[in-house]
Amino acid sequence: MPSTAAAPEPDSAAKPRLRLEIERSYNGQGSPWWVTVVSVMLALVFCGIFIAANGMNPVTVYAKMIGGAFGSSFGMTETLVKAIPLLLCGLGVAFAYRISIWNIGAEGQFVIGAMAATAVTVYWPSLPSYAAIPLMIVLSIAAGGIWGLLTAIPRTHFQVNELITSLMLNYVALLALDYVVFGPWKDPKGFNFPGTPMFTEAQSLPLFGDSRLHLGLAFAAVAVIVYAVVINYTKWGYELRLIGANKEAARNAGIGIKKQIIIVMLISGGMAGLAGMSEVSGVTHRLMYGISPGYGYTAIIVAWLARLNPVGLVISSVLFAALIVGGYSVQTIGLPSSISEMIQGAMLFFLIAGATISKIRIRRKG
Repeated sequence: MPSTAAAPEPDSAAKPRLRLEIERSYNGQGSPWWVTVVSVMLALVFCGIFIAANGMNPVTVYAKMIGGAFGSSFGMTETLVKAIPLLLCGLGVAFAYRISIWNIGAEGQFVIGAMAATAVTVYWPSLPSYAAIPLMIVLSIAAGGIWGLLTAIPRTHFQVNELITSLMLNYVALLALDYVVFGPWKDPKGFNFPGTPMFTEAQSLPLFGDSRLHLGLAFAAVAVIVYAVVINYTKWGYELRLIGANKEAARNAGIGIKKQIIIVMLISGGMAGLAGMSEVSGVTHRLMYGISPGYGYTAIIVAWLARLNPVGLVISSVLFAALIVGGYSVQTIGLPSSISEMIQGAMLFFLIAGATISKIRIRRKG
């Protein structure tokens, strides 16, 4: 009787297998819009848990923050005042992120820009406003741009990671700030306060009405319009978007990657430098220790939340400005103003997590 041979087992290599893949992206642009919304909501819920653990009602706390930021004309103007440096620094960061250059040195570029603007008041104190203000603008943009080049040149010529150089340059700028406000630029009539003499009216940006809202708002508005036009409607903007999407394809198309990195970092630093000038001339009216509460670092979250979109940058800068102003309001109900920093950090964490999860794909192999 003929034997029946057992059917051979199929080759295990032929069996379909599943694998997880993560699509690479230089920012959150490729993720759906609802990922950003969900990430922000989860961050608020997450922070609400800690607020509740502190014995407070999260809804009451958030309502107090919203009321402090938007509930009065004073709160709204203060929110716009805080939004100006956030938007300018955010635009600078967004320019760099467009080509996958991770500039986290906006804080140092902001400080250097403020120092350059203050130098005009120290060395040319009697200049009229029509000369002093334009000179402060030019010098602050130039100083911030040069500080950005200190990151770009090592990156393009020596392959030094820009994350390291831009971060370290922040501390160099802060130490330089400490030197001048405690040393040669210190106000001799300032009762030992670490700061320069107060700016004169000719050295201060004009204000809108009786509020603290200043001409820097116009600088930010013009900058965001220029950014939108350049990125979306010019050949150079297309080249930047191509570099960010695929450097190899851009290189094959004849685009000079090194040249673009240098130009973009020059602009990125210049925007942050202009933010420093707006703050020192429009708000504090003197260069002093701790002039920035972290605008350069917050700008990173602003750019991520906006997904580098011009309109999104405006919205996210106002949102984070409202968090700062609202953080001051919750002090009246027993919470520290640092609650706003906790919310900012949570938003960044959930935004990065949401963007990463949205890139996960399950594919069949074999």
